[in-house]
Amino acid sequence: MSVRLKIIEAITEIAQEQHVKLPPLTDDLSLHETGFDSLAFAILVARLEDEIGIDPFTISEEAAFPATIGDFVRAYENVPA
Repeated sequence: MSVRLKIIEAITEIAQEQHVKLPPLTDDLSLHETGFDSLAFAILVARLEDEIGIDPFTISEEAAFPATIGDFVRAYENVPA
């Protein structure tokens, strides 16, 4: 499964667990518009670290939190090997 699909799957699962009604997850959707609060994002990043084995927001001194779904996915896809 691709990184993108793992992220979308995790977002969908967490939304169901947190009772969040998600809009369509397009690359240009603002993360603020997902309905996730800070706890849901913390769960997402922790879950992805467990599943994918990386947290792009702690391994780079220059990492900034992404603004859109597409930015979020690219943060994971662009982690140096």
